[in-house]
Amino acid sequence: MFKKILTGFWLVLLAITIGLLFWYNDLVYSRPTPVPHNYKAVAIVTVVKLPGLLCGYNNKPLFLHFFNPDCPCSRFNTRTFKALVKTYRGKVNFAVVVVSKTQPDLQAISENFGGIPAVQDRSISAICGVYSTPQAVLLDGSNKLYYRGNYNRGRYCNDEKTNFAKIAIDQLLQNDVHPAFNPMALRAYGCQLPGCKKD
Repeated sequence: MFKKILTGFWLVLLAITIGLLFWYNDLVYSRPTPVPHNYKAVAIVTVVKLPGLLCGYNNKPLFLHFFNPDCPCSRFNTRTFKALVKTYRGKVNFAVVVVSKTQPDLQAISENFGGIPAVQDRSISAICGVYSTPQAVLLDGSNKLYYRGNYNRGRYCNDEKTNFAKIAIDQLLQNDVHPAFNPMALRAYGCQLPGCKKD
């Protein structure tokens, strides 16, 4: 009898612990990412000068996917980014900007995203004004910052009505020079970049 009570107690405790972990993660990732104290904002329409492999993309728009393999939000977002690549490849160039404390396997990441170039260069985040992952940056054909923000309102990136990154691509491809974005699209959610310090 005592063993049954003890087993029941441990199962209830385990269920409560799992519930608290889910609640905590949902709370953490549903709040905006804190703005680092040394953050320098980069205004929309700023001409962005990208280093190395990301230069010279034949006057097509360039979509940068800021990805941290250690960030749960980035991992949840993988399917959404792959869907954008599948839909817009040929009209838009894509690249993955990996931000991680460790040296990830860029080749494996590139292959996971269908051969999209993957680079790891911390300066790109600052150049584009990104301090959280996952984040989307869309540059027009002349390297002007057109959009920097979220993929979606939901943590699991499955709300089609608020597919902000897709909306931004569609507006750019329709030559909308004065896009209007939902304020939630422009607020950073997710994991703070490694090395960023809060206020």
